[in-house]
Amino acid sequence: MSQYTFHDEISLAVKAEELGREAMKLGLIPSFTVHHFPDSWIFYIPEQTKSDPLTPEEAYLKLKKLIATSS
Repeated sequence: MSQYTFHDEISLAVKAEELGREAMKLGLIPSFTVHHFPDSWIFYIPEQTKSDPLTPEEAYLKLKKLIATSS
């Protein structure tokens, strides 16, 4: 049985932020930015010359995959 680490949009965004910090510690990304708004969070993860805005779901999936492939 798997244990989920998030249960709603806010806990998912917090988990994505934690994955971003972990990816930075591992040297997989140089930086990331999170813009907090009352109704949403927007993530920016730099790639080469661009940085498109990501939803918490997109950021979580991207960072999780990045960390998993580096192991």
